[in-house]
Parts: sequence; structure tokens; C-alpha cells
Amino acid sequence: MAPDYRTPTIGVLALQGDVREHLQALESVGARATPVRRPGELAGLDGLVLPGGESTAIVKLATIFELVEPLRAALAGGLPTYGSCAGMILLADRIEGGIAGQTTFGGLDMTVRRNAFGRQVDSFEADLDLSGVDGGRVHAVFIRAPWVEALGDSVEVLARVEGGVADGRIVAVRGGVDGQLLATSFHPELTGDTRVHALFARIVRERA
Repeated sequence: MAPDYRTPTIGVLALQGDVREHLQALESVGARATPVRRPGELAGLDGLVLPGGESTAIVKLATIFELVEPLRAALAGGLPTYGSCAGMILLADRIEGGIAGQTTFGGLDMTVRRNAFGRQVDSFEADLDLSGVDGGRVHAVFIRAPWVEALGDSVEVLARVEGGVADGRIVAVRGGVDGQLLATSFHPELTGDTRVHALFARIVRERA
């Protein structure tokens, strides 16, 4: 029997970070959500989420679980992937403000600045116009968030911060060879607003 792409299987990298929240959000928009901790669990996925958390800790754990190269191969092979906060850093080809030797999984031709908005105490919330999402502005939660410093021609800007010292900073993008990669500086999984996850599920279905 052919797979039902109306119900795509989307994995959430379950090494550290907001795993449970992403699993719940994906299920609520009609996906079959599953945690991913081992290389073999990448097989059969229609999409993947890289959650918020601590980017260096996620890479260290991915190294221990022998996931780094399989993840890079999956991304290079066109697996639709969404990264929130730390996940945005992990999808970037280049990092500013990272620790010595910090690496990423890559895929998006952009440079991100780690902890660009400051420390945990500088976390904030804002309403954003997010391209590709209907129903009004998206309420965004920023926690030690990155922003995009520079991007290549293959990456499309979906949202920028408005006002304040970070006015105009890029906080949501889409790119990849076929537009299959989505990334946000903020944490939609923490707000109860599932429109970003619905956007990603739509990307996954289109490519399935």
C-alpha cells in the first residue's frame, strides 16, 4: 500500500530541548510525529524538526549517538526540515558568536549570530508578520535567540523584528535546494499557535 502523504511522518530530534512541545504541535496539525535519537530512526521520515534548546549540547549528543553525518546526509538529500531557535543555528552553514570549533548540520546558505538577542534575562516576546502564514500576526517567543546576519540568494526572508534595537533583524527564513528548509529564531512550540507547524507540514506534504 502506498504511504498516505496527507498524514506525513515527521521526526523530532529528541536529544535535548523542546521535544515534547514539537511532537504535540505536529500531531495537532495532522502529522504523525515521532522522536528521533538513533540514525536508523531517520529512515522513512517525510520531514524532521530540530528543536530549540542548546545548540552546542545538541551537536555533542548527536556526535555521541552517531547522528551528525546521517543528519547531514539527510539534509543534503533534500529531507524537509524545520529548525526553531537552536535548530536555526544547526541549519545554518555559518555561525558568528559560537564557541571555538562549534559545528552545524548545515543546509541553509546563511550566517547566524548565536545568542544575538542577549542572555536568558534578555528574552522577550513580539508580534511578527510571517510570510506564508495566514490569520494575522504571529506571537513570537525569543529565548537566547539567534538572528540571521547574512544570507545567500537561495534563502528567502519570511519575517523580521519590528522596532527596538533589533529593528529589521531577520528571524524567519526558508531555503534549501527546493525550499524544503524552514527556520525561525523564535519558539512557536511554546505559544499554542500551531500555524508555523502547519506551514512546515504543508512543505512536507508538497515535497512528498
